Amino acid sequence: MRVKDLFVTRSVSDLIDETEYGDERLRRSIGPVGLTALGVGAIIGTGIFVVIGEGAKLAGPSLFLAFILAAITCGFSALSYAELSSSVPVSGSAYTFSYATLGEFVAFIIGWDLILEYGVAVAAVAVGWGGNLNAFLESVFGIELPTALTASPSDGGVINLPAVFIVMLISILLTLGTRESARANAVMVGIKILILVFFIVVAFTAFQADHFEPFAPEGFAGIASAAGVIFFAYIGFDAVTTASEESRNPGRDLPIAVIGSLLISTVLYVLVAIAAVGVASVDTLSGSDAPLATALDEGAGIPWAGGLLAAGALIAITSVILVLLYGQTRIFFAMCRDGLLPRRLAKVNPRFGTPARLTLGFGTLIAVLAALVPLDEIVKLVNIGTLFAFVLVNLGVIILRRTRPDMKRPFRVPGSPVVPLIGILLCAYLIAQLPWETWVRFVGWLVAGLIIYFAYSIRHSRLRRGEHATRPADAGAPDAAAPDAAPGAGEKG
Repeated sequence: MRVKDLFVTRSVSDLIDETEYGDERLRRSIGPVGLTALGVGAIIGTGIFVVIGEGAKLAGPSLFLAFILAAITCGFSALSYAELSSSVPVSGSAYTFSYATLGEFVAFIIGWDLILEYGVAVAAVAVGWGGNLNAFLESVFGIELPTALTASPSDGGVINLPAVFIVMLISILLTLGTRESARANAVMVGIKILILVFFIVVAFTAFQADHFEPFAPEGFAGIASAAGVIFFAYIGFDAVTTASEESRNPGRDLPIAVIGSLLISTVLYVLVAIAAVGVASVDTLSGSDAPLATALDEGAGIPWAGGLLAAGALIAITSVILVLLYGQTRIFFAMCRDGLLPRRLAKVNPRFGTPARLTLGFGTLIAVLAALVPLDEIVKLVNIGTLFAFVLVNLGVIILRRTRPDMKRPFRVPGSPVVPLIGILLCAYLIAQLPWETWVRFVGWLVAGLIIYFAYSIRHSRLRRGEHATRPADAGAPDAAAPDAAPGAGEKG
């Protein structure tokens, strides 16, 4: 095999035909509100309930500027995700975008990377869910669950039952239907937004302007350092694009959801940061494991705030698990449908319209991981995986603009290729800051993926076998002027 054969790409029109006429297709059932809620659900997790303290330690009262800087950093990549998801509305997110622009080999690598990223993230967040459940029960009811049932063996327990429970519960919900899962997520997102709004309103009633002096004790360096920590509180907007194939009107709704979820989260983050510093000193915030609860307790005199915010954190984590597990199953589904992994796993349940076998299988594996394996170190792989995906999506916009200049693009990144290039450079800078141990683990996972690719995937790839979705005779030919045009709004209900 020649090296250039590794970089064969899939036609965008064929990818789209597969979602409309293929045997393994998903139902288009999510609207703009549900999609935006997926993004907000993935972004606003426990980070905002904890990262305020870490950021305040570095940036001081100028903490809110660090949130804005981190949002701008993510914004460049968000614009690229918006363009590709609206132009290539197919499950798989960065994996599928890479298949259409950079070739099969790169697509497999990023897909394999994202499977690890999402899987480890779900397991880690599920472990955090168990800890927050304990905090909630203790603060509200005075009940503390035994360590034997809430920790892994290496952490002094036997099994983390709460983590198993929440992962399996979400897996079953995702199996029953995407529309139902999206509605449940929207409810949880609404509740956690209300709790954050409650914090903002109450904190502003006890606001003290002198807490903002000195405003930036460490200057811009402190703000930039805090932005580096806070950046990872924004990761999650990319999960919206894993729902591309299940969006009712992808050309319009996906850009709205990707950019909208980032903007909503940024506004909430900035207001919470300003309110937190206004109601409590930087020393109070940075010295607490639960800075928002401490701020309302000591600054506003509301001791029961801890229980309310613990409930908010619990709900926030639940929606994060739902969105991340959803995203992982859709990426794996796309790889199986393309033949790069066993195709039988891409079977869609005719009753529920979801890849039920795949979803329950992943849920079980992740539940075992969360129950028994310590995740303190491996969770760092989430960061490097996400940043690599961001780099490839930005690169994909630049390449597709050159190779498919006439393709229909419902949303276009302004200022391309400059804006995507800035996104690449920002992500590359953050990747360079990661510890070498993270690189070693990442390379180890990729080596395992390469073995699978050359031993299995390259021989079973549908693209290499010449298999394509069959367009019915009465469906009409693709638009000759725009051979890779996306389907119109609402073609599938």
